[in-house]
Formats: sequence, structure tokens, C-alpha cells
Amino acid sequence: MKRENVLNWDQYFMGLAHLSALRSKDPSTQVGAVIVDSTNRVVSIGYNGLPRGCNDDEFPWGREGGMLESKYAFVVHAELNAILNSPRPVKECSIYVSLFPCNECAKAIIQSGICRIVYECDKYADTDAVKASKKMLRAAGVECVQLTEKISINVNIEKGDI
Repeated sequence: MKRENVLNWDQYFMGLAHLSALRSKDPSTQVGAVIVDSTNRVVSIGYNGLPRGCNDDEFPWGREGGMLESKYAFVVHAELNAILNSPRPVKECSIYVSLFPCNECAKAIIQSGICRIVYECDKYADTDAVKASKKMLRAAGVECVQLTEKISINVNIEKGDI
């Protein structure tokens, strides 16, 4: 008899998004994104971090201070990283992301042709950036689905295990 208590596709891909988020060096917010096609094949993965070639030790990771003293001018969001790192077009794909996309990521999602967003957390729902994001996504006909159950990934890697 087969095992009954297995992850559904949404849970599985959100778990991959959480696993990807573990690559982020951001001390306060780790976000992961997974782009999946209509046949449930992973097309691309991303996490929030600095652009390729930028040394993680030479840029700020703080949330406070002016534009050049904080992370906000430098960090590429998980959604944009997944879109930019994709080896093929992502039109008609879904994106799984642990945090609802900001307005800048929403623009990239819409322009790339992604048709569905599955997200978990919407803790910035009251901010102007997320309000603008939701307005654009609605206008563009992008489906937004919030997962009702929280997906957690527990990974213990001890130094020397790798």
C-alpha cells in the first residue's frame, strides 16, 4: 500500500523555495523563489542576495541608514534572481515565493509572462509597495494564491559535514 501523507505540488515547491532561501546571506530576511512550468518541472530558482560578482563582505546588509548605507540599493530579490537566472523563457509559468512580491518584483513577474504566484507570507500587505504590487498583478490578470499552511524546512549542517 502506498504512503498517503505526502506533499502536494504547492507544498513541495514552497519547500524548495524555503530551501533556496537558506542560501541568502541577508541577516534579517531570507526569501526563496522557484519558477515551475505547467508540467511541474522546475525552471529556475532564486534567493535574495547581491548581484553576481559583488563581494558579500564589501556591501552593507543592514536595514537602517541612507540608501548607500543599507542593503536596499544592492540586494536582488529572490523573484528577480529566479527570472534572470532562468535558462529559458518563463511565460505561462508559476512562481513560488515565501514572501509576497514587492512592486518591483511584480513588474518583472508581469513582464516575464509568469501567470501565477503562490506565496506564503504577506507581512508587508499594508505597505505601499505591496499595495502597488497587488494592483498591478490584478490588472495584468496574474493569479495570486496564498498557502494556508506554513511549510517548514529543518536543515542541520554541522561544520565539516559537507
